[in-house]
Amino acid sequence: MKAKPTLGDLTAFVTIVSHRSFRKAADELGLSPSTLSHVIRTLELNMGVRLLNRTTRSVSPTEAGERLAARLMPVIRDFDIALAEVDEFRGRPSGMLRINTSAVGARALLASVVPTFLKRYPEMSLDLVTEGRLVDIVADGFDAGIRLGEQLPQDMIAVPFEGATRFVAVASPDYLRGRDAPKTPDDLKDHACIRFRLTSGKLFRWEFEKRGQEMAVDVAGALTLDDMQLMIEAAVKGMGIAYVSERGLRPYLESGALVLVLEDWCPWIPGLFLYYPGRRHVPPGLRAFIDVLKEASNADA
Repeated sequence: MKAKPTLGDLTAFVTIVSHRSFRKAADELGLSPSTLSHVIRTLELNMGVRLLNRTTRSVSPTEAGERLAARLMPVIRDFDIALAEVDEFRGRPSGMLRINTSAVGARALLASVVPTFLKRYPEMSLDLVTEGRLVDIVADGFDAGIRLGEQLPQDMIAVPFEGATRFVAVASPDYLRGRDAPKTPDDLKDHACIRFRLTSGKLFRWEFEKRGQEMAVDVAGALTLDDMQLMIEAAVKGMGIAYVSERGLRPYLESGALVLVLEDWCPWIPGLFLYYPGRRHVPPGLRAFIDVLKEASNADA
């Protein structure tokens, strides 16, 4: 090794691995992509090993880079926590708060929690990363995550908000005109269904329950989408029955653009939760965000 890497060099490397992008990492670090590229070239030269595979469209760690990043991420995380503990003596939280969430969770936060948080704590910045896939928030460098209650990891502290929710089947009056609305999940075989593809590539199964009888249906349909808002819009256009989160449906139901079908087969499930690791020190910024989240939840109750 020609020269021992600095903490800044290693932080830059870990940030690139976390984002899988030089541009996004440069934005977070406040550097130009060319400067960041030079930092990584120098780091690789000094260490005598390639850490990243780079193309014009993507960046990914090599085997050596993957191993180094896995070791560094918790170290840098602990370093940030140590600084945050000292920062508590300033009286007001500052810095970056990174939260991994679904698009549904992000919309719920943007309704009231995020505006209140950023107004109350102007020295804080918030990075909301929306993904369909579940991630390891600790390994991927997030302070917290937002998911439905049934998807929460077992070893996390969870804070509920938004209350219980459910997935419901909806269709437009135009689609149902001249057709018999489904009365049981089995009737869906006679309908055009708008299917949802998960990030993993698998098709989402429609799950129903009534008086203890549970049914999971692999529906058929000519249209498959990977975004629930697009599914709602397709249903409004009369393209079939969609099975989506009830959150965000209110204006469509109130206007009559969509109607519920199989409503008595759509059970309530635990709603959204913010979750974070309980074995670590909770940064001041995250504590402040949780306080705002609880305030918003109590106001809605």
